[in-house]
Amino acid sequence: MIASILKYLRANGEQLDADIALALNIPMAQLKTHVAHLSNSGDVICCKVTRFIEGKKIEGISCRLSCDLPAPARGRKPGVKKDPNADKFPE
Repeated sequence: MIASILKYLRANGEQLDADIALALNIPMAQLKTHVAHLSNSGDVICCKVTRFIEGKKIEGISCRLSCDLPAPARGRKPGVKKDPNADKFPE
């Protein structure tokens, strides 16, 4: 069962515990036990989240693989200054 949770997270990225339980057809109590074991071993990173979807409050545990880092945001990064002399050619 733990292998199927890891495989699902590899394929789908970060997911709520309710979504994982629904997709894998696992009772929520059993899923929480497996996720706690994976979290203690360091394979999965979990955090409690509150989301509002269509005005409805949804609380759950967000899970992702520990090696799966979110992609960096596109565009300029805060704090990075452009060198004013970068465009000038040496004479």
